[in-house]
Amino acid sequence: MKNSKSIKLAAIAAACLVGVTSAHALKTEKRDMKNNMSIKYNVTPKAVNSFDEMFSEGVLYGRLRSNMFHWDWGNENPGSTKDNSAWGVGGSLIYSTGFLHGFGATAGMYTSHTIETDNTDSAYPGKDFGKAGKDTYNRGDGPGAPMDVLALAYLEYKVGKTSFKAGRQIFESTLLRSNDTKMIPNTFEGYSIDSKDLDKTRLRLAYFTRQKLRDHTSFHSIIAQDGTNGNDDAGKHKGMTIANIEAQGADVNPGMIVATIQNKSIDGLKLNFDGMYIDGFVSSAIFEANYKIKLGDGMSLTPGFRYIHQMDEGGGAIGGAALSGNTGGYSDPNSVDGGAWMARLKLAQGAGSLTAGYSSVNDDADIIAPWRGFPTGGYTRSMAQYNWEADTKSWMVKAAYNFGKAGIVEGLRGALDYAEMDYDTDRAGISKTDRSIVHLDVFKTFKSSPNIELKFRVAMVDADASVGSTDYNSYNEYRFEVNYLF
Repeated sequence: MKNSKSIKLAAIAAACLVGVTSAHALKTEKRDMKNNMSIKYNVTPKAVNSFDEMFSEGVLYGRLRSNMFHWDWGNENPGSTKDNSAWGVGGSLIYSTGFLHGFGATAGMYTSHTIETDNTDSAYPGKDFGKAGKDTYNRGDGPGAPMDVLALAYLEYKVGKTSFKAGRQIFESTLLRSNDTKMIPNTFEGYSIDSKDLDKTRLRLAYFTRQKLRDHTSFHSIIAQDGTNGNDDAGKHKGMTIANIEAQGADVNPGMIVATIQNKSIDGLKLNFDGMYIDGFVSSAIFEANYKIKLGDGMSLTPGFRYIHQMDEGGGAIGGAALSGNTGGYSDPNSVDGGAWMARLKLAQGAGSLTAGYSSVNDDADIIAPWRGFPTGGYTRSMAQYNWEADTKSWMVKAAYNFGKAGIVEGLRGALDYAEMDYDTDRAGISKTDRSIVHLDVFKTFKSSPNIELKFRVAMVDADASVGSTDYNSYNEYRFEVNYLF
């Protein structure tokens, strides 16, 4: 690593002295926006007595949004990397009807238009150098292309504490997430059941046939990709191309079964189980436990553990063990059997918290997760980092503080993390190198304008150079976001 590593460690040590996590970020009458930009609805449509009342008693949720990105490489690699930036403005309108005899509907229109992008180079026509800011435009149509999409459109039926949804929807689990940190969320098309009828237990079951990534305006395959078509997420499996899938006689548009169970029957203990299955490709089982220990004086210590077991259902023969599509260095290059485990400790008191986490991916296959849920999320994943390739070891410390809750600065809170990632660079196709990351999040709300939130993010990545070459892997990334909910 570079000499700046010591400076970064000093920055983390200083942060620990002022040392986040508030329950919610932006709080409004209709809904709260969490720190990860997912939404908790406070006002929801009620039961009505007529078809007319379904619409007259419905609820409209609005959002205006501005998101600016700048990516600064330590060294540009001509034709491959270039400093880049983008500024997207837009928002969303979501309308939910009232419920007549348990039946209702929701539709959500999202838009993103760029004011400015700097992601091209006249010396390399057709090349899009965009990184984080690429999610402000439709990449299939090139940098700056606007996005206007009906990302949500579902029918819903409620009975007791159980709801059934059919259509385009958001689903949050360990591997599937809306990940709404840019302009438009990641959504899925299919069917889901969500039940809280069992005491202190939440059960969910879903069958999804299509997905729409954040920089797409159309729904596409859950796993197949081809250039900017299909599932071209940054965490995609590059071996799962349409050509490779068809060559094996598999379905380019397979369905995905997802099941989750969350239980809080034991005081202080949260148990989670996630299951995912894609016929002909891959399946996984994920177990997680977090136990909150009260230490007195408002202080708590929460140990957490997550284990992922990934099973080959035919995907290994299609794309191989590596997300890169290359197979060198893998014990079984034609199998996606793999797994990972991770653990953390979180110490919290009042307005502050300090978390330490560690993760280790088995020395088998890479973990397949191109659905915007991150296998190491909450443990060792820092902003924009993908650290679930085989034989990757990572650790992270994170300090968080709510200055508003502490009575220091109204509406201000922040989080700072430091992570080290150790990749197995002996494998073919691994372009990543060992690195350290400093990542800062700062949020600000205003009592005089309670529907507005400002969010600033910066990540400083200090990466090893590839063997015998210039360091083309280190960079700094900056993001500034404004949200207005109504």
